Amino acid sequence: MTTRRVICGWVSFDKQVATQDALATMLAAESLNVADVQVQASEIGMLASTQPACSTATDLGAGCMAVVLGRPLWPDADLRERAQSSGHAAAALAAWRDSGQGLLQSMRGNFALVLVDTRQRKVVLAIDRTGTERLCFARVGSALVFSTSARAVARHPLVSAPINRQALYEYLYCHMVPSPDTAFAGIDKLLPAECASFSGGALERRFYWQLAYDASGADDEAALRQRFLDLTEQAVARQYNAQRSTGAFLSGGTDSSTVSGMLGKVSGQPARTFSIGFQADGFDELEYARITSRHFGTQAHEYYVTADDMIEAMPLIAAAYDEPFGNASAAPTYFCAKLAREQGIEVVLAGDGGDEFFGGNERYAKQGVFEHYHRVPAALRTLMEPLVMNFPLGESILPVRKARSYIQQARVPLPDRMETYNFLHRSPLEDIFEPEFLAAVDTERPLELAREAYFRCGSPAMIERMMHLDHKITLADNDLRKVTRMCEAAGVEVRFPFLDDDLVAFSGRLAPQQKVNKGRLRVLFKDALRGFLPDETITKSKHGFGLPFGIWLNEHPPLKAMAADALESLGQRGIVKPGYLDFLRREHATTHASYYGVMLWVLVELELWLQRNA
Repeated sequence: MTTRRVICGWVSFDKQVATQDALATMLAAESLNVADVQVQASEIGMLASTQPACSTATDLGAGCMAVVLGRPLWPDADLRERAQSSGHAAAALAAWRDSGQGLLQSMRGNFALVLVDTRQRKVVLAIDRTGTERLCFARVGSALVFSTSARAVARHPLVSAPINRQALYEYLYCHMVPSPDTAFAGIDKLLPAECASFSGGALERRFYWQLAYDASGADDEAALRQRFLDLTEQAVARQYNAQRSTGAFLSGGTDSSTVSGMLGKVSGQPARTFSIGFQADGFDELEYARITSRHFGTQAHEYYVTADDMIEAMPLIAAAYDEPFGNASAAPTYFCAKLAREQGIEVVLAGDGGDEFFGGNERYAKQGVFEHYHRVPAALRTLMEPLVMNFPLGESILPVRKARSYIQQARVPLPDRMETYNFLHRSPLEDIFEPEFLAAVDTERPLELAREAYFRCGSPAMIERMMHLDHKITLADNDLRKVTRMCEAAGVEVRFPFLDDDLVAFSGRLAPQQKVNKGRLRVLFKDALRGFLPDETITKSKHGFGLPFGIWLNEHPPLKAMAADALESLGQRGIVKPGYLDFLRREHATTHASYYGVMLWVLVELELWLQRNA
């Protein structure tokens, strides 16, 4: 079974380029064929989308056609009725005729929209506010080629895009390719809440929504806590459909535990939950999942991921993604979703988004400590810094060494400071990359993308700017891609209650200190859930889907052999120096296997992806 959801198409207002062969080529990039999609064709192009996960509508008599992928919500009653009776694309066309691009203010939920208006000779592309869906595109003269897959756009005969070396550098820096860049030259992807208008051969991009931050009229703490609980229950209820078997991922953290508990409350029966464990010290969190399961009386299902599973998972991940994707937790996500599918689950609810909108990442508190340094008067810092940095034998004196490290990090402004521990900063780039490759890339590009998202935030508060950056980089570019694609590969649909529009808007009405305060994370979030969640869940430290790949790589000969073959091949591609790959393997075998295992996973996945796509 597959839950693949794909849009493919192109538009050219000046010449006919709509051929069935071009569509077949795009679809083949995602292992689909024309029989798998519904096609809308006209003299100016084609729109194709998979069924039944999306709805489409065509009104060529009025000169418009549209496709909508996802599960949009329509606050307007008339549009909602139109969507229910004729499909989401019909509702989008109706809103377009009434208000033009104001239609995006009429849409909520998760969606990818392509709308073509031949009367105005215009194409509109847009994705939802949180970036749950995606759209990629390339402009080629008077034509616009688009798809939910960058690889499909690259395969269109008008595009024929090669691998983008800049994106490969960004992948090794970020462990995914951050938007708007893609793995293919000349192809972009939309950011959350972004739309693109193509008209007269010109392309214009803009953000149609931005989270509003305003805590001035907020209620008292008790009322806010209750409002949070009500909105969270409402968000889970919106994603629950009694007609489809629904379960929840349960890691044992506050997010997944909250979703699991609310699912039981909304459905009126024990939630069916799915959890992953690892037989490796420091990686297994199943006991926390069991605490939540006992607390809510869920029907718990568990699976222990093994090193043998990685032999299956690593090639599967490389094949599943249209761009190289190096987040190793994709593997346990896949096996958790596969477990759910084997138990008859059609829809699974995930807890992603709670950290990025309510202040749950540990770096928010850590970076706040460094920000204190900038509150010290400049004159005092000028006197103090030379004393600490030039103190005789300071590296051998622990307090001085710590003070030096603190000052060195505090000097780096945000958001750059959050990348000071990036793997590519641990060695000179000249020691990592081949000279020709390094000369062809902009090594500042990943930081420039981070700065754009950080400073685009509508709040001046450091905490909220970091959360805004994480919404783009950590959530939309990384975690949502990880979960949605692995669930598709396993044959289940995933939904994200914490990305509910009302819940996200509510987060903007909280003061920064109600998110992170004096080292406490998710202040109001956790206070509201006391009494609903087990105390152990509220107080546990954050862990996530960590994977003991580095440990397994030393202990499991077949996995070690597969990685060695991939690294040997990668070393011949003119990207990473073979000597650096040898250095990583030596360090991994002798010290910090888990630490070096992360980069080895990223490199092996790159090679496996290149073997399929280069």
